[in-house]
Amino acid sequence: MTLVAPPVLSRRFALLALPGAALTGFATPAAAQIRAPSDIQRAEWQAFRERFLAPEGRIVDTGNQNISHSEGQGWALMSAVRADDRESFERILAWTVTTLRRPQDELFSWRFRPNAATPVDDPNNATDGDLFIAWALLEAGQRWGNRDHTAQGTAMARDILRLLVRRAGPYTVLLPGARGFERADHTIVNPSYYAFPAIRALAQAVPDPAWLRMAADGVALLRSGRFGRWGLPPDWLAVRRADGLLSLPGDWAPRFSYDALRVPLYMAWVGLAQEPSLTGSADFWNDPRHRHLPAWVDLTTNIISPYAASPGIGGVAALATARRGGTGGQRQASLLLPGSAVPQMPDYYSGALSLLSTLAARDSALI
Repeated sequence: MTLVAPPVLSRRFALLALPGAALTGFATPAAAQIRAPSDIQRAEWQAFRERFLAPEGRIVDTGNQNISHSEGQGWALMSAVRADDRESFERILAWTVTTLRRPQDELFSWRFRPNAATPVDDPNNATDGDLFIAWALLEAGQRWGNRDHTAQGTAMARDILRLLVRRAGPYTVLLPGARGFERADHTIVNPSYYAFPAIRALAQAVPDPAWLRMAADGVALLRSGRFGRWGLPPDWLAVRRADGLLSLPGDWAPRFSYDALRVPLYMAWVGLAQEPSLTGSADFWNDPRHRHLPAWVDLTTNIISPYAASPGIGGVAALATARRGGTGGQRQASLLLPGSAVPQMPDYYSGALSLLSTLAARDSALI
Protein backbone atom coordinates (compact mmCIF):
# COMPACT_ATOMS: atom_id res chain seq x y z
CA MET A 1 0.00 0.00 0.00
CA THR A 2 1.04 3.61 -0.48
CA LEU A 3 -0.37 6.24 1.84
CA VAL A 4 0.07 9.96 1.39
CA ALA A 5 -1.57 12.19 3.98
CA PRO A 6 0.28 12.18 7.34
CA PRO A 7 -1.89 12.23 10.48
CA VAL A 8 -1.51 15.05 12.98
CA LEU A 9 1.59 14.48 15.09
CA SER A 10 1.72 14.45 18.85
CA ARG A 11 2.62 17.61 20.73
CA ARG A 12 5.67 15.85 22.14
CA PHE A 13 7.56 16.66 18.94
CA ALA A 14 6.88 20.36 19.49
CA LEU A 15 9.30 20.12 22.42
CA LEU A 16 12.12 18.54 20.49
CA ALA A 17 14.00 21.66 19.42
CA LEU A 18 13.42 23.76 22.52
CA PRO A 19 16.59 24.07 24.61
CA GLY A 20 16.12 22.96 28.18
CA ALA A 21 12.57 21.76 27.59
CA ALA A 22 11.19 18.69 29.28
CA LEU A 23 11.11 16.11 26.52
CA THR A 24 8.46 13.94 28.14
CA GLY A 25 7.31 11.08 25.92
CA PHE A 26 10.07 11.54 23.38
CA ALA A 27 13.39 12.03 25.14
CA THR A 28 15.13 10.08 27.82
CA PRO A 29 16.20 12.33 30.71
CA ALA A 30 19.71 13.66 30.18
CA ALA A 31 20.82 12.19 33.49
CA ALA A 32 20.51 8.70 31.99
CA GLN A 33 23.29 9.53 29.58
CA ILE A 34 25.92 9.81 32.33
CA ARG A 35 24.87 6.96 34.58
CA ALA A 36 27.45 4.42 35.58
CA PRO A 37 27.37 1.52 33.10
CA SER A 38 25.66 -1.67 34.15
CA ASP A 39 27.51 -4.96 34.33
CA ILE A 40 25.74 -6.20 31.22
CA GLN A 41 26.71 -3.09 29.26
CA ARG A 42 30.35 -3.61 30.15
CA ALA A 43 30.21 -7.32 29.39
CA GLU A 44 28.51 -6.87 26.01
CA TRP A 45 30.87 -4.12 24.98
CA GLN A 46 33.89 -6.22 26.03
CA ALA A 47 32.64 -9.16 23.97
CA PHE A 48 32.04 -6.93 20.93
CA ARG A 49 35.37 -5.12 21.35
CA GLU A 50 37.35 -8.36 21.55
CA ARG A 51 35.78 -9.72 18.38
CA PHE A 52 35.39 -6.72 16.09
CA LEU A 53 37.74 -3.90 17.16
CA ALA A 54 41.06 -4.00 15.31
CA PRO A 55 44.18 -2.73 17.12
CA GLU A 56 44.29 0.43 15.00
CA GLY A 57 40.78 1.43 16.06
CA ARG A 58 38.53 0.35 13.22
CA ILE A 59 35.45 -1.84 13.60
CA VAL A 60 35.64 -4.81 11.24
CA ASP A 61 32.49 -5.92 9.43
CA THR A 62 33.16 -9.64 9.50
CA GLY A 63 30.08 -10.39 7.40
CA ASN A 64 31.07 -8.06 4.58
CA GLN A 65 34.67 -8.68 3.45
CA ASN A 66 36.09 -7.11 6.62
CA ILE A 67 35.33 -3.57 5.50
CA SER A 68 34.54 -0.78 7.95
CA HIS A 69 31.72 1.77 7.92
CA SER A 70 31.14 5.10 9.59
CA GLU A 71 28.01 3.55 11.12
CA GLY A 72 30.08 0.88 12.85
CA GLN A 73 32.53 3.48 14.11
CA GLY A 74 29.63 5.56 15.44
CA TRP A 75 27.90 2.65 17.13
CA ALA A 76 31.17 1.55 18.73
CA LEU A 77 31.96 5.08 19.93
CA MET A 78 28.53 5.31 21.57
CA SER A 79 28.92 1.88 23.17
CA ALA A 80 32.42 2.73 24.43
CA VAL A 81 31.33 5.99 26.06
CA ARG A 82 28.31 4.30 27.65
CA ALA A 83 30.65 1.57 28.99
CA ASP A 84 32.99 4.31 30.31
CA ASP A 85 35.82 2.85 28.20
CA ARG A 86 37.81 5.97 27.38
CA GLU A 87 40.86 4.19 25.99
CA SER A 88 38.83 2.35 23.36
CA PHE A 89 36.81 5.47 22.59
CA GLU A 90 39.91 7.53 21.86
CA ARG A 91 41.44 4.78 19.74
CA ILE A 92 38.28 4.37 17.66
CA LEU A 93 37.92 8.12 17.28
CA ALA A 94 41.54 8.63 16.23
CA TRP A 95 41.28 6.07 13.43
CA THR A 96 37.91 7.46 12.32
CA VAL A 97 39.15 11.04 12.14
CA THR A 98 42.45 10.14 10.50
CA THR A 99 40.95 7.79 7.91
CA LEU A 100 37.37 8.83 7.19
CA ARG A 101 37.20 12.58 7.88
CA ARG A 102 36.04 14.56 4.81
CA PRO A 103 38.27 17.60 4.19
CA GLN A 104 35.45 19.88 3.03
CA ASP A 105 33.18 19.60 6.08
CA GLU A 106 32.79 17.96 9.50
CA LEU A 107 31.28 14.70 8.21
CA PHE A 108 32.86 11.31 7.48
CA SER A 109 33.20 9.12 4.41
CA TRP A 110 31.04 6.07 4.76
CA ARG A 111 33.31 3.12 3.84
CA PHE A 112 36.84 1.79 4.21
CA ARG A 113 37.97 -1.26 2.20
CA PRO A 114 41.22 -2.61 3.67
CA ASN A 115 42.42 -4.48 0.58
CA ALA A 116 41.59 -1.88 -2.04
CA ALA A 117 44.19 0.25 -3.79
CA THR A 118 42.26 3.27 -2.53
CA PRO A 119 40.55 2.11 0.66
CA VAL A 120 38.34 5.23 0.91
CA ASP A 121 37.25 5.42 -2.70
CA ASP A 122 33.81 6.99 -2.17
CA PRO A 123 33.88 10.33 -0.32
CA ASN A 124 30.12 10.35 0.25
CA ASN A 125 28.97 10.23 3.85
CA ALA A 126 26.34 8.04 5.53
CA THR A 127 24.03 10.13 7.67
CA ASP A 128 23.34 7.49 10.31
CA GLY A 129 27.06 7.11 10.93
CA ASP A 130 27.47 10.86 11.29
CA LEU A 131 24.53 11.12 13.70
CA PHE A 132 25.99 8.47 16.00
CA ILE A 133 29.53 9.82 15.84
CA ALA A 134 28.27 13.30 16.74
CA TRP A 135 26.09 11.95 19.54
CA ALA A 136 28.95 9.90 20.96
CA LEU A 137 31.24 12.95 20.90
CA LEU A 138 28.68 15.01 22.79
CA GLU A 139 28.27 12.31 25.43
CA ALA A 140 32.04 11.88 25.69
CA GLY A 141 32.42 15.60 26.25
CA GLN A 142 29.85 15.41 29.02
CA ARG A 143 31.11 12.23 30.69
CA TRP A 144 34.82 13.03 30.62
CA GLY A 145 34.73 16.83 30.56
CA ASN A 146 36.46 17.02 27.18
CA ARG A 147 35.63 20.31 25.50
CA ASP A 148 37.24 19.28 22.21
CA HIS A 149 34.82 16.36 21.89
CA THR A 150 31.89 18.65 22.65
CA ALA A 151 33.09 21.16 20.05
CA GLN A 152 33.53 18.47 17.38
CA GLY A 153 30.11 16.96 18.07
CA THR A 154 28.53 20.41 17.89
CA ALA A 155 30.27 21.20 14.60
CA MET A 156 29.05 17.91 13.17
CA ALA A 157 25.49 18.68 14.24
CA ARG A 158 25.64 22.01 12.41
CA ASP A 159 26.90 20.36 9.21
CA ILE A 160 24.23 17.66 9.39
CA LEU A 161 21.64 20.43 9.42
CA ARG A 162 23.41 22.37 6.67
CA LEU A 163 24.12 19.53 4.26
CA LEU A 164 21.58 16.79 4.92
CA VAL A 165 18.21 18.38 5.70
CA ARG A 166 16.20 19.21 2.57
CA ARG A 167 12.63 19.67 1.31
CA ALA A 168 10.90 16.95 -0.71
CA GLY A 169 7.25 17.67 -1.53
CA PRO A 170 5.52 18.66 1.73
CA TYR A 171 8.22 17.04 3.84
CA THR A 172 11.46 18.20 5.41
CA VAL A 173 13.61 15.09 4.94
CA LEU A 174 16.91 13.73 6.13
CA LEU A 175 19.10 12.74 3.18
CA PRO A 176 20.95 9.41 3.53
CA GLY A 177 24.08 11.14 2.25
CA ALA A 178 25.17 14.45 0.82
CA ARG A 179 25.30 13.17 -2.77
CA GLY A 180 23.20 10.95 -4.97
CA PHE A 181 19.78 10.88 -3.33
CA GLU A 182 18.06 13.91 -4.86
CA ARG A 183 16.77 12.72 -8.22
CA ALA A 184 14.98 14.61 -10.99
CA ASP A 185 11.44 14.01 -9.70
CA HIS A 186 11.91 12.35 -6.32
CA THR A 187 14.17 12.13 -3.28
CA ILE A 188 15.36 8.87 -1.76
CA VAL A 189 15.33 8.47 2.00
CA ASN A 190 16.38 5.62 4.25
CA PRO A 191 13.85 5.31 7.10
CA SER A 192 16.41 3.65 9.36
CA TYR A 193 18.63 6.73 9.22
CA TYR A 194 16.08 8.59 11.35
CA ALA A 195 18.02 7.75 14.50
CA PHE A 196 15.68 9.60 16.85
CA PRO A 197 17.78 9.28 20.03
CA ALA A 198 20.75 10.82 18.24
CA ILE A 199 18.58 13.53 16.66
CA ARG A 200 17.25 14.36 20.13
CA ALA A 201 20.78 14.77 21.52
CA LEU A 202 21.96 16.92 18.61
CA ALA A 203 18.85 19.11 18.87
CA GLN A 204 19.68 19.79 22.50
CA ALA A 205 23.28 20.70 21.60
CA VAL A 206 22.41 22.87 18.57
CA PRO A 207 18.85 24.18 19.02
CA ASP A 208 17.24 24.92 15.67
CA PRO A 209 13.62 24.58 14.43
CA ALA A 210 14.91 22.47 11.52
CA TRP A 211 15.40 19.52 13.89
CA LEU A 212 11.72 19.73 14.83
CA ARG A 213 10.54 19.86 11.24
CA MET A 214 12.79 17.02 10.16
CA ALA A 215 11.92 14.76 13.13
CA ALA A 216 8.19 15.41 12.91
CA ASP A 217 8.13 14.85 9.16
CA GLY A 218 10.25 11.75 9.66
CA VAL A 219 7.56 10.28 11.87
CA ALA A 220 4.95 11.32 9.29
CA LEU A 221 6.91 9.50 6.58
CA LEU A 222 7.17 6.41 8.78
CA ARG A 223 3.45 6.48 9.47
CA SER A 224 2.53 6.82 5.82
CA GLY A 225 5.31 4.89 4.09
CA ARG A 226 4.36 1.39 5.19
CA PHE A 227 3.83 -1.59 2.92
CA GLY A 228 2.86 -5.23 2.78
CA ARG A 229 0.67 -7.44 4.94
CA TRP A 230 2.09 -6.15 8.21
CA GLY A 231 2.35 -2.47 7.24
CA LEU A 232 6.14 -2.24 7.61
CA PRO A 233 8.67 0.48 6.74
CA PRO A 234 10.96 -0.35 3.82
CA ASP A 235 14.73 -0.23 3.70
CA TRP A 236 14.47 2.60 1.15
CA LEU A 237 11.64 5.00 0.33
CA ALA A 238 11.05 7.38 -2.59
CA VAL A 239 9.36 10.75 -1.93
CA ARG A 240 7.96 12.40 -5.05
CA ARG A 241 8.91 16.06 -5.10
CA ALA A 242 5.74 17.34 -6.71
CA ASP A 243 3.29 16.08 -4.11
CA GLY A 244 5.07 13.88 -1.56
CA LEU A 245 3.70 10.59 -2.94
CA LEU A 246 5.57 7.71 -1.31
CA SER A 247 6.66 4.59 -3.16
CA LEU A 248 9.22 1.80 -3.16
CA PRO A 249 12.23 2.81 -5.29
CA GLY A 250 13.38 0.40 -7.97
CA ASP A 251 17.07 0.67 -7.05
CA TRP A 252 16.77 -1.62 -4.03
CA ALA A 253 14.92 -4.80 -3.11
CA PRO A 254 11.45 -3.92 -1.72
CA ARG A 255 12.09 -5.29 1.74
CA PHE A 256 11.73 -4.70 5.44
CA SER A 257 15.22 -5.96 6.08
CA TYR A 258 18.57 -5.26 7.66
CA ASP A 259 18.20 -1.48 7.40
CA ALA A 260 14.51 -1.01 8.18
CA LEU A 261 14.55 -3.19 11.29
CA ARG A 262 16.36 -0.31 13.01
CA VAL A 263 13.19 1.83 12.68
CA PRO A 264 11.41 0.08 15.58
CA LEU A 265 14.68 0.04 17.52
CA TYR A 266 15.01 3.82 17.40
CA MET A 267 11.32 4.38 18.04
CA ALA A 268 11.43 2.11 21.07
CA TRP A 269 14.51 3.96 22.28
CA VAL A 270 12.69 7.31 22.54
CA GLY A 271 9.30 6.09 23.70
CA LEU A 272 7.36 6.15 20.41
CA ALA A 273 5.89 2.82 21.43
CA GLN A 274 2.49 3.15 19.76
CA GLU A 275 3.71 4.29 16.35
CA PRO A 276 2.54 1.84 13.66
CA SER A 277 6.06 1.19 12.41
CA LEU A 278 6.90 -0.20 15.85
CA THR A 279 3.65 -2.02 16.55
CA GLY A 280 3.58 -3.46 13.02
CA SER A 281 7.14 -4.70 13.40
CA ALA A 282 6.34 -6.37 16.72
CA ASP A 283 3.27 -8.01 15.18
CA PHE A 284 5.33 -9.20 12.24
CA TRP A 285 8.04 -10.77 14.38
CA ASN A 286 5.45 -12.37 16.67
CA ASP A 287 3.17 -13.69 13.93
CA PRO A 288 2.40 -17.30 14.97
CA ARG A 289 2.43 -18.39 11.32
CA HIS A 290 6.21 -18.00 11.19
CA ARG A 291 8.24 -21.15 11.76
CA HIS A 292 11.30 -19.08 12.59
CA LEU A 293 12.00 -15.45 13.45
CA PRO A 294 12.31 -13.82 10.00
CA ALA A 295 15.34 -11.78 9.05
CA TRP A 296 13.36 -9.94 6.37
CA VAL A 297 10.15 -9.86 4.36
CA ASP A 298 9.47 -8.86 0.76
CA LEU A 299 6.94 -6.03 0.97
CA THR A 300 5.40 -6.78 -2.42
CA THR A 301 4.99 -10.57 -2.10
CA ASN A 302 4.94 -10.97 1.74
CA ILE A 303 7.49 -13.79 1.41
CA ILE A 304 9.75 -14.00 4.46
CA SER A 305 13.42 -14.99 4.62
CA PRO A 306 13.97 -18.76 4.32
CA TYR A 307 16.42 -18.61 7.22
CA ALA A 308 16.13 -17.41 10.80
CA ALA A 309 17.16 -13.99 12.01
CA SER A 310 20.37 -13.42 13.92
CA PRO A 311 20.50 -13.01 17.72
CA GLY A 312 20.91 -9.26 17.19
CA ILE A 313 17.66 -9.04 15.25
CA GLY A 314 16.08 -11.15 17.99
CA GLY A 315 17.15 -8.50 20.49
CA VAL A 316 15.49 -5.76 18.44
CA ALA A 317 12.34 -7.88 18.15
CA ALA A 318 12.29 -8.44 21.91
CA LEU A 319 12.72 -4.73 22.57
CA ALA A 320 9.93 -3.78 20.14
CA THR A 321 7.64 -6.41 21.67
CA ALA A 322 8.33 -5.24 25.20
CA ARG A 323 7.79 -1.57 24.32
CA ARG A 324 4.61 -2.36 22.41
CA GLY A 325 3.06 -4.07 25.43
CA GLY A 326 -0.08 -6.18 25.39
CA THR A 327 -0.10 -9.68 24.04
CA GLY A 328 2.99 -10.17 21.96
CA GLY A 329 2.13 -13.51 20.44
CA GLN A 330 3.74 -16.90 20.70
CA ARG A 331 7.27 -15.68 20.27
CA GLN A 332 7.26 -13.11 23.07
CA ALA A 333 8.01 -15.59 25.85
CA SER A 334 10.91 -17.11 23.91
CA LEU A 335 12.67 -13.78 23.28
CA LEU A 336 14.92 -12.56 26.06
CA LEU A 337 14.91 -8.84 26.61
CA PRO A 338 18.20 -7.43 25.32
CA GLY A 339 20.67 -7.06 28.12
CA SER A 340 19.48 -9.97 30.23
CA ALA A 341 22.55 -11.97 29.11
CA VAL A 342 25.48 -11.47 26.78
CA PRO A 343 24.11 -12.62 23.42
CA GLN A 344 25.90 -14.62 20.80
CA MET A 345 27.64 -12.41 18.25
CA PRO A 346 28.02 -14.46 15.09
CA ASP A 347 28.99 -11.41 13.05
CA TYR A 348 29.57 -7.68 13.34
CA TYR A 349 26.04 -6.57 12.52
CA SER A 350 24.34 -8.96 14.90
CA GLY A 351 26.70 -7.85 17.63
CA ALA A 352 26.07 -4.17 16.90
CA LEU A 353 22.30 -4.66 17.05
CA SER A 354 22.69 -6.39 20.41
CA LEU A 355 24.71 -3.47 21.76
CA LEU A 356 22.18 -0.92 20.53
CA SER A 357 19.21 -2.90 21.85
CA THR A 358 20.79 -3.05 25.29
CA LEU A 359 21.44 0.70 25.32
CA ALA A 360 17.86 1.35 24.24
CA ALA A 361 16.45 -1.04 26.84
CA ARG A 362 18.52 0.58 29.60
CA ASP A 363 17.46 4.10 28.57
CA SER A 364 13.86 2.86 28.54
CA ALA A 365 14.20 1.38 32.06
CA LEU A 366 13.47 -2.12 30.75
CA ILE A 367 16.69 -3.56 32.22
